[in-house]
Amino acid sequence: MQKIAMLGGGFIGRFYAESLHGQRSRDKVIAIYARREETAQKFADDYGCSFWSTNMEEVIAHPDVNMVCIALPNNLHAPAVELCAKHKKNVVCTKPLGRTADEALRMMKMVEEAGIFGGYLEDLCYSPKFLKALDTVKAGSLGRILWAKSRETHPGPHSNWFWDKEQAGGGCMLDLGCHCVEIARNFIGKDIRPVEVMCWAATQVKPIDAEDHAIALVKYENGAIGQFEVSWTFRGGMDLRDEVMGTEGTIWINNFLRTGFEMFTTGKAGDYVAEKAESNAGWLFPVGDEVNDLGYNHMFTDMFKAAEQGREPAETFYDGYVVNAVLDAAYKSARTKQWEPVQLPVWRGKEGVSAGTDLVEYDADHYLIKEEVTHDGRHKVILKEKASGKIVERDLV
Repeated sequence: MQKIAMLGGGFIGRFYAESLHGQRSRDKVIAIYARREETAQKFADDYGCSFWSTNMEEVIAHPDVNMVCIALPNNLHAPAVELCAKHKKNVVCTKPLGRTADEALRMMKMVEEAGIFGGYLEDLCYSPKFLKALDTVKAGSLGRILWAKSRETHPGPHSNWFWDKEQAGGGCMLDLGCHCVEIARNFIGKDIRPVEVMCWAATQVKPIDAEDHAIALVKYENGAIGQFEVSWTFRGGMDLRDEVMGTEGTIWINNFLRTGFEMFTTGKAGDYVAEKAESNAGWLFPVGDEVNDLGYNHMFTDMFKAAEQGREPAETFYDGYVVNAVLDAAYKSARTKQWEPVQLPVWRGKEGVSAGTDLVEYDADHYLIKEEVTHDGRHKVILKEKASGKIVERDLV
Protein backbone atom coordinates (compact mmCIF):
# COMPACT_ATOMS: atom_id res chain seq x y z
CA MET A 1 0.00 0.00 0.00
CA GLN A 2 1.25 3.46 -0.90
CA LYS A 3 0.64 6.22 1.62
CA ILE A 4 0.88 9.31 -0.51
CA ALA A 5 1.65 12.95 0.12
CA MET A 6 0.08 15.04 -2.64
CA LEU A 7 1.92 18.28 -3.36
CA GLY A 8 -0.59 20.57 -5.00
CA GLY A 9 -4.33 20.68 -4.49
CA GLY A 10 -5.34 22.11 -7.86
CA PHE A 11 -6.72 20.63 -11.08
CA ILE A 12 -4.07 17.99 -11.73
CA GLY A 13 -3.72 17.05 -8.05
CA ARG A 14 -7.44 16.29 -7.95
CA PHE A 15 -7.29 14.27 -11.16
CA TYR A 16 -4.45 12.26 -9.64
CA ALA A 17 -6.34 11.72 -6.39
CA GLU A 18 -9.39 10.41 -8.25
CA SER A 19 -7.19 7.80 -9.91
CA LEU A 20 -5.15 6.97 -6.80
CA HIS A 21 -8.24 6.24 -4.74
CA GLY A 22 -10.06 4.43 -7.50
CA GLN A 23 -7.70 2.11 -9.38
CA ARG A 24 -5.87 -0.29 -7.05
CA SER A 25 -8.25 0.40 -4.14
CA ARG A 26 -5.47 0.12 -1.58
CA ASP A 27 -3.46 3.32 -2.05
CA LYS A 28 -4.37 6.43 -0.10
CA VAL A 29 -3.53 10.13 -0.20
CA ILE A 30 -2.96 10.79 3.49
CA ALA A 31 -1.33 14.24 3.37
CA ILE A 32 -1.73 17.32 1.20
CA TYR A 33 0.48 20.36 0.68
CA ALA A 34 -0.93 23.46 -0.98
CA ARG A 35 0.27 27.03 -1.03
CA ARG A 36 -3.08 28.33 0.25
CA GLU A 37 -4.72 27.12 3.45
CA GLU A 38 -8.21 27.02 1.95
CA THR A 39 -6.99 24.81 -0.92
CA ALA A 40 -5.24 22.40 1.44
CA GLN A 41 -8.23 22.19 3.78
CA LYS A 42 -10.72 21.64 0.95
CA PHE A 43 -8.57 18.92 -0.60
CA ALA A 44 -8.12 17.22 2.79
CA ASP A 45 -11.87 17.27 3.37
CA ASP A 46 -12.72 15.99 -0.11
CA TYR A 47 -10.22 13.10 -0.10
CA GLY A 48 -10.07 12.25 3.59
CA CYS A 49 -6.48 13.29 4.20
CA SER A 50 -5.43 13.05 7.83
CA PHE A 51 -2.81 15.79 7.51
CA TRP A 52 -2.55 19.05 5.59
CA SER A 53 -0.11 21.93 5.64
CA THR A 54 1.15 24.93 3.71
CA ASN A 55 4.70 23.86 4.62
CA MET A 56 5.99 21.56 1.88
CA GLU A 57 8.81 19.98 3.87
CA GLU A 58 6.45 19.19 6.74
CA VAL A 59 4.20 17.20 4.41
CA ILE A 60 7.05 15.37 2.67
CA ALA A 61 8.73 14.48 5.99
CA HIS A 62 5.51 13.16 7.56
CA PRO A 63 6.46 9.77 9.09
CA ASP A 64 3.52 7.90 7.55
CA VAL A 65 4.25 9.04 3.98
CA ASN A 66 6.14 6.59 1.76
CA MET A 67 5.40 8.14 -1.66
CA VAL A 68 5.30 11.79 -2.72
CA CYS A 69 3.29 12.88 -5.74
CA ILE A 70 4.30 16.26 -7.22
CA ALA A 71 1.40 18.12 -8.84
CA LEU A 72 2.86 21.62 -8.57
CA PRO A 73 3.75 24.48 -10.93
CA ASN A 74 6.86 23.73 -12.99
CA ASN A 75 9.15 26.05 -11.02
CA LEU A 76 8.47 24.09 -7.82
CA HIS A 77 9.33 20.61 -9.18
CA ALA A 78 13.06 20.83 -8.45
CA PRO A 79 12.68 22.16 -4.87
CA ALA A 80 10.15 19.42 -4.14
CA VAL A 81 12.42 16.68 -5.52
CA GLU A 82 15.30 18.06 -3.47
CA LEU A 83 13.23 17.70 -0.30
CA CYS A 84 12.21 14.16 -1.27
CA ALA A 85 15.88 13.26 -1.72
CA LYS A 86 16.72 14.87 1.64
CA HIS A 87 14.07 12.84 3.46
CA LYS A 88 14.58 9.66 1.38
CA LYS A 89 10.99 9.59 0.13
CA ASN A 90 10.04 7.91 -3.15
CA VAL A 91 8.66 10.42 -5.62
CA VAL A 92 6.59 10.65 -8.77
CA CYS A 93 6.47 13.96 -10.63
CA THR A 94 4.02 15.41 -13.10
CA LYS A 95 5.15 16.52 -16.54
CA PRO A 96 7.25 18.30 -17.68
CA LEU A 97 9.96 17.11 -15.32
CA GLY A 98 11.85 20.42 -15.46
CA ARG A 99 11.67 23.76 -17.19
CA THR A 100 14.94 22.96 -18.96
CA ALA A 101 17.10 19.90 -19.53
CA ASP A 102 19.66 21.19 -17.02
CA GLU A 103 16.98 21.41 -14.35
CA ALA A 104 15.63 17.96 -15.22
CA LEU A 105 19.13 16.45 -15.15
CA ARG A 106 19.73 17.88 -11.67
CA MET A 107 16.46 16.34 -10.49
CA MET A 108 17.37 12.98 -12.00
CA LYS A 109 20.75 13.02 -10.26
CA MET A 110 19.15 13.97 -6.91
CA VAL A 111 16.89 10.92 -7.07
CA GLU A 112 19.60 8.51 -8.20
CA GLU A 113 22.15 9.72 -5.65
CA ALA A 114 19.58 9.49 -2.84
CA GLY A 115 18.72 5.93 -3.86
CA ILE A 116 15.00 6.64 -3.99
CA PHE A 117 12.35 5.69 -6.56
CA GLY A 118 11.59 8.32 -9.20
CA GLY A 119 8.72 8.08 -11.69
CA TYR A 120 7.79 10.51 -14.47
CA LEU A 121 4.02 10.99 -14.65
CA GLU A 122 3.58 11.06 -18.42
CA ASP A 123 -0.06 9.99 -18.46
CA LEU A 124 -0.60 10.02 -22.23
CA CYS A 125 1.98 7.24 -22.55
CA TYR A 126 -0.39 5.12 -20.47
CA SER A 127 -3.73 5.71 -22.18
CA PRO A 128 -5.40 2.39 -23.13
CA LYS A 129 -5.28 3.16 -26.86
CA PHE A 130 -1.61 4.15 -26.68
CA LEU A 131 -0.65 1.01 -24.77
CA LYS A 132 -2.44 -1.18 -27.33
CA ALA A 133 -0.78 0.69 -30.19
CA LEU A 134 2.65 0.41 -28.57
CA ASP A 135 2.25 -3.35 -28.12
CA THR A 136 1.36 -3.58 -31.81
CA VAL A 137 4.42 -1.56 -32.82
CA LYS A 138 6.74 -3.59 -30.58
CA ALA A 139 5.35 -6.81 -32.09
CA GLY A 140 6.50 -5.59 -35.50
CA SER A 141 3.10 -5.20 -37.12
CA LEU A 142 4.04 -1.81 -38.59
CA GLY A 143 7.55 -2.84 -39.63
CA ARG A 144 10.27 -0.23 -39.25
CA ILE A 145 8.82 2.99 -37.85
CA LEU A 146 9.41 5.93 -40.18
CA TRP A 147 7.25 8.69 -38.73
CA ALA A 148 5.42 9.32 -35.45
CA LYS A 149 3.19 12.36 -35.09
CA SER A 150 1.38 13.59 -31.99
CA ARG A 151 -1.04 16.49 -31.64
CA GLU A 152 -2.41 18.13 -28.49
CA THR A 153 -4.40 21.32 -28.84
CA HIS A 154 -6.99 23.05 -26.66
CA PRO A 155 -8.07 26.56 -25.59
CA GLY A 156 -5.50 26.78 -22.80
CA PRO A 157 -4.73 25.49 -19.28
CA HIS A 158 -6.79 26.03 -16.14
CA SER A 159 -4.42 27.69 -13.66
CA ASN A 160 -2.87 31.17 -13.77
CA TRP A 161 0.72 30.00 -13.30
CA PHE A 162 0.74 28.23 -16.70
CA TRP A 163 0.45 31.63 -18.37
CA ASP A 164 3.45 33.07 -16.47
CA LYS A 165 6.61 32.28 -18.44
CA GLU A 166 8.89 32.46 -15.38
CA GLN A 167 6.88 29.95 -13.35
CA ALA A 168 6.03 27.67 -16.25
CA GLY A 169 9.33 27.89 -18.11
CA GLY A 170 7.58 28.22 -21.47
CA GLY A 171 4.19 28.11 -23.13
CA CYS A 172 2.19 25.45 -24.93
CA MET A 173 5.33 23.73 -26.22
CA LEU A 174 6.60 22.87 -22.74
CA ASP A 175 3.08 22.17 -21.44
CA LEU A 176 1.84 20.00 -24.30
CA GLY A 177 4.91 19.22 -26.39
CA CYS A 178 6.34 17.16 -23.54
CA HIS A 179 3.49 14.66 -24.08
CA CYS A 180 3.98 14.60 -27.83
CA VAL A 181 7.76 14.15 -27.75
CA GLU A 182 7.53 11.21 -25.36
CA ILE A 183 4.73 9.56 -27.34
CA ALA A 184 6.89 9.68 -30.49
CA ARG A 185 9.96 8.44 -28.57
CA ASN A 186 8.03 5.38 -27.44
CA PHE A 187 6.92 4.49 -30.96
CA ILE A 188 10.31 5.17 -32.59
CA GLY A 189 12.27 3.58 -29.75
CA LYS A 190 13.38 5.24 -26.54
CA ASP A 191 16.89 3.85 -27.07
CA ILE A 192 17.17 5.77 -30.37
CA ARG A 193 18.86 9.14 -29.96
CA PRO A 194 16.95 12.28 -31.00
CA VAL A 195 19.58 14.29 -32.88
CA GLU A 196 18.13 17.61 -34.07
CA VAL A 197 14.96 19.69 -34.15
CA MET A 198 13.35 22.20 -36.50
CA CYS A 199 10.59 24.25 -34.87
CA TRP A 200 8.19 27.09 -35.59
CA ALA A 201 6.56 28.74 -32.57
CA ALA A 202 4.61 31.96 -32.14
CA THR A 203 2.30 33.91 -29.87
CA GLN A 204 -0.73 34.20 -32.12
CA VAL A 205 -3.67 34.98 -29.84
CA LYS A 206 -3.01 35.10 -26.08
CA PRO A 207 -1.61 38.23 -24.35
CA ILE A 208 1.36 36.33 -22.89
CA ASP A 209 5.15 36.31 -23.22
CA ALA A 210 5.36 32.61 -24.12
CA GLU A 211 4.28 30.82 -27.29
CA ASP A 212 0.66 29.72 -27.69
CA HIS A 213 1.17 27.64 -30.88
CA ALA A 214 4.06 25.50 -32.14
CA ILE A 215 4.94 22.85 -34.70
CA ALA A 216 8.20 20.89 -34.81
CA LEU A 217 10.07 18.05 -36.48
CA VAL A 218 12.49 15.87 -34.49
CA LYS A 219 15.08 13.82 -36.40
CA TYR A 220 16.22 10.54 -34.86
CA GLU A 221 19.54 8.82 -35.46
CA ASN A 222 17.92 5.87 -37.25
CA GLY A 223 16.31 8.15 -39.82
CA ALA A 224 12.84 8.27 -38.25
CA ILE A 225 10.98 11.56 -37.85
CA GLY A 226 8.93 12.66 -34.85
CA GLN A 227 6.46 15.49 -35.31
CA PHE A 228 4.38 17.49 -32.86
CA GLU A 229 1.62 20.07 -33.17
CA VAL A 230 0.60 21.93 -30.01
CA SER A 231 -1.62 24.92 -29.34
CA TRP A 232 -3.41 26.89 -26.66
CA THR A 233 -5.42 28.65 -29.40
CA PHE A 234 -7.48 25.69 -30.65
CA ARG A 235 -11.23 26.18 -30.26
CA GLY A 236 -13.68 23.37 -29.64
CA GLY A 237 -12.23 21.39 -26.73
CA MET A 238 -9.18 19.19 -26.33
CA ASP A 239 -7.84 17.38 -29.37
CA LEU A 240 -5.47 14.47 -28.64
CA ARG A 241 -4.39 12.49 -31.70
CA ASP A 242 -1.42 10.31 -32.60
CA GLU A 243 -0.32 8.79 -35.91
CA VAL A 244 2.37 6.18 -36.48
CA MET A 245 3.61 5.10 -39.90
CA GLY A 246 5.90 2.16 -40.60
CA THR A 247 7.10 0.22 -43.59
CA GLU A 248 4.32 -2.34 -43.06
CA GLY A 249 1.43 -0.35 -41.64
CA THR A 250 -0.15 2.69 -40.02
CA ILE A 251 -1.95 3.46 -36.75
CA TRP A 252 -4.26 6.41 -36.05
CA ILE A 253 -5.31 7.14 -32.46
CA ASN A 254 -7.94 9.62 -31.27
CA ASN A 255 -7.84 9.82 -27.47
CA PHE A 256 -10.10 12.84 -26.95
CA LEU A 257 -12.66 15.07 -28.70
CA ARG A 258 -13.96 12.74 -31.44
CA THR A 259 -13.82 9.27 -29.93
CA GLY A 260 -17.22 7.90 -30.97
CA PHE A 261 -19.22 9.38 -28.06
CA GLU A 262 -21.33 12.29 -29.28
CA MET A 263 -24.41 13.93 -27.77
CA PHE A 264 -26.65 16.95 -28.20
CA THR A 265 -28.11 18.90 -25.27
CA THR A 266 -29.69 22.27 -24.59
CA GLY A 267 -27.37 22.59 -21.61
CA LYS A 268 -29.98 22.58 -18.86
CA ALA A 269 -28.67 19.63 -16.87
CA GLY A 270 -25.02 20.17 -15.96
CA ASP A 271 -21.89 22.26 -16.46
CA TYR A 272 -18.97 19.83 -16.83
CA VAL A 273 -18.71 17.72 -19.97
CA ALA A 274 -15.02 16.85 -20.39
CA GLU A 275 -11.63 18.41 -19.76
CA LYS A 276 -11.15 21.64 -21.77
CA ALA A 277 -14.69 21.45 -23.22
CA GLU A 278 -15.79 24.97 -24.15
CA SER A 279 -19.54 24.54 -23.88
CA ASN A 280 -22.18 22.48 -22.10
CA ALA A 281 -24.76 22.90 -24.88
CA GLY A 282 -25.11 21.88 -28.51
CA TRP A 283 -23.26 18.92 -29.97
CA LEU A 284 -20.77 17.69 -27.37
CA PHE A 285 -18.11 15.00 -27.19
CA PRO A 286 -17.97 13.50 -23.68
CA VAL A 287 -15.37 10.92 -22.69
CA GLY A 288 -16.46 7.62 -21.18
CA ASP A 289 -14.00 7.60 -18.27
CA GLU A 290 -11.62 10.56 -18.30
CA VAL A 291 -9.30 9.35 -15.55
CA ASN A 292 -8.85 6.02 -17.30
CA ASP A 293 -8.88 7.25 -20.91
CA LEU A 294 -6.18 9.84 -20.13
CA GLY A 295 -3.93 7.11 -18.74
CA TYR A 296 -3.89 7.99 -15.04
CA ASN A 297 -5.05 4.58 -13.83
CA HIS A 298 -2.51 2.56 -15.79
CA MET A 299 0.19 5.12 -14.98
CA PHE A 300 -0.15 4.90 -11.20
CA THR A 301 -0.54 1.14 -11.30
CA ASP A 302 2.78 0.88 -13.16
CA MET A 303 4.47 3.41 -10.87
CA PHE A 304 3.47 1.75 -7.63
CA LYS A 305 4.07 -1.80 -8.82
CA ALA A 306 7.52 -0.72 -9.99
CA ALA A 307 8.28 0.87 -6.61
CA GLU A 308 7.10 -2.25 -4.78
CA GLN A 309 8.96 -4.65 -7.08
CA GLY A 310 12.20 -2.67 -7.12
CA ARG A 311 12.17 -2.07 -10.87
CA GLU A 312 11.99 1.02 -13.09
CA PRO A 313 8.58 2.21 -14.30
CA ALA A 314 7.89 2.63 -18.02
CA GLU A 315 8.46 6.39 -17.62
CA THR A 316 11.41 7.52 -15.52
CA PHE A 317 13.10 10.77 -14.56
CA TYR A 318 15.64 9.95 -17.27
CA ASP A 319 12.82 10.00 -19.84
CA GLY A 320 11.69 13.36 -18.52
CA TYR A 321 15.23 14.67 -18.91
CA VAL A 322 15.44 13.51 -22.56
CA VAL A 323 12.09 15.16 -23.31
CA ASN A 324 13.32 18.43 -21.79
CA ALA A 325 16.47 18.23 -23.94
CA VAL A 326 14.39 17.84 -27.11
CA LEU A 327 12.22 20.80 -26.11
CA ASP A 328 15.30 22.93 -25.34
CA ALA A 329 16.42 22.33 -28.93
CA ALA A 330 12.92 23.17 -30.18
CA TYR A 331 12.92 26.51 -28.34
CA LYS A 332 16.34 27.34 -29.74
CA SER A 333 15.25 26.40 -33.26
CA ALA A 334 12.17 28.60 -32.97
CA ARG A 335 14.54 31.52 -32.29
CA THR A 336 17.23 30.73 -34.87
CA LYS A 337 14.89 29.29 -37.54
CA GLN A 338 17.43 26.51 -38.14
CA TRP A 339 17.85 22.84 -37.30
CA GLU A 340 19.30 22.72 -33.78
CA PRO A 341 21.10 19.76 -32.18
CA VAL A 342 19.65 17.99 -29.15
CA GLN A 343 22.19 18.32 -26.32
CA LEU A 344 22.28 15.12 -24.27
CA PRO A 345 25.39 15.02 -22.04
CA VAL A 346 23.89 11.92 -20.41
CA TRP A 347 22.67 9.39 -22.99
CA ARG A 348 21.80 5.81 -22.04
CA GLY A 349 20.56 4.49 -25.36
CA LYS A 350 22.13 3.02 -28.46
CA GLU A 351 25.14 4.67 -30.08
CA GLY A 352 25.97 5.04 -33.77
CA VAL A 353 22.68 3.76 -35.17
CA SER A 354 22.47 4.08 -38.95
CA ALA A 355 19.35 4.82 -40.96
CA GLY A 356 17.63 1.60 -41.99
CA THR A 357 16.68 0.57 -45.50
CA ASP A 358 14.00 -1.84 -46.67
CA LEU A 359 14.82 -2.62 -50.29
CA VAL A 360 12.54 -5.36 -51.63
CA GLU A 361 14.03 -7.54 -54.33
CA TYR A 362 11.69 -8.27 -57.22
CA ASP A 363 14.14 -10.47 -59.09
CA ALA A 364 17.89 -10.74 -59.58
CA ASP A 365 18.01 -7.52 -61.60
CA HIS A 366 15.34 -5.32 -60.01
CA TYR A 367 14.09 -3.83 -56.77
CA LEU A 368 10.33 -3.53 -56.32
CA ILE A 369 9.01 0.02 -55.87
CA LYS A 370 5.27 -0.64 -56.14
CA GLU A 371 2.75 -3.21 -57.32
CA GLU A 372 -0.81 -2.18 -58.11
CA VAL A 373 -4.01 -2.72 -60.06
CA THR A 374 -5.05 0.42 -61.96
CA HIS A 375 -8.56 1.78 -62.57
CA ASP A 376 -8.58 0.25 -66.06
CA GLY A 377 -7.85 -3.22 -64.71
CA ARG A 378 -4.13 -3.45 -65.49
CA HIS A 379 -1.95 -5.30 -62.99
CA LYS A 380 1.45 -3.66 -63.06
CA VAL A 381 4.70 -3.24 -61.18
CA ILE A 382 7.11 -0.31 -60.96
CA LEU A 383 10.72 -1.45 -60.63
CA LYS A 384 14.23 -0.05 -60.25
CA GLU A 385 17.01 -1.61 -62.27
CA LYS A 386 19.86 -2.53 -59.92
CA ALA A 387 22.63 -1.94 -62.44
CA SER A 388 21.50 1.33 -64.05
CA GLY A 389 19.20 2.80 -61.41
CA LYS A 390 16.56 3.32 -64.09
CA ILE A 391 12.88 3.25 -63.07
CA VAL A 392 10.78 0.98 -65.27
CA GLU A 393 7.17 -0.08 -65.43
CA ARG A 394 5.94 -3.54 -66.42
CA ASP A 395 2.42 -4.91 -67.01
CA LEU A 396 1.79 -8.36 -65.55
CA VAL A 397 -0.29 -10.94 -67.34
